[in-house]
Amino acid sequence: MTAPLTPRDDQPPEEPHNPWAAPATGGATADPGAYGAAEHGGLGGPGFRRELIEGAVLALVLAVSGVLLGVLWAWLAPHIPLIADTRNVYLKNAEGEEAIGADGTFALLSLGLGALSTAVVFLFRRRGGLPLVAALVVGGLLAAVVGWLTGMWLGPTPDVVAHAKEVGTGVTFYGPLRLQSKVLLLAWPTAAMVVQIVLTGLFGPRDPEEPPMVPDWSGHLEQPER
Repeated sequence: MTAPLTPRDDQPPEEPHNPWAAPATGGATADPGAYGAAEHGGLGGPGFRRELIEGAVLALVLAVSGVLLGVLWAWLAPHIPLIADTRNVYLKNAEGEEAIGADGTFALLSLGLGALSTAVVFLFRRRGGLPLVAALVVGGLLAAVVGWLTGMWLGPTPDVVAHAKEVGTGVTFYGPLRLQSKVLLLAWPTAAMVVQIVLTGLFGPRDPEEPPMVPDWSGHLEQPER
């Protein structure tokens, strides 16, 4: 039998070493979350404030671009033909689908402009970020509202009675441009969100991969002497 090992003079006993533990490094271990917060300045840092300013500017630019949506809608959407007699105003074609066509045109234009604007923003700002995504959604909704109001303003007058008196009895004229389904105002921000998610997943920056953990066998226990 062998005597149990005793610690060397003036040396503490060695503790069992876990071979699967990550190798110890000198100094304090850096916290990745703390590094990310320091890199971007945190929620109150200058980096985040800069992103908020850029997001506000982007939302404003998108809202102004809604004028283009309104111009295209007033130009491309089918108008409802009306006709009047001495007392009433009637639909010239009772089975016409011009109202549905106006809604469909607005939806298609909103989806196209929302996808296009998001793709352009992604080319210049691939890092993304919460302020950018919020700006795309809020700016897209504002653009849809501006386009809706602009299209109605550019379309035929909403005063149907006055328009009928102006053109005369039995003369065909067009009714005002209206959006029957207000839920279509969400088409632009919805397209922006979907395109942003797809582009970020396909071409967005990737997080660096961590190296595989290798077991450290250098700290194994000493074998007793026979």
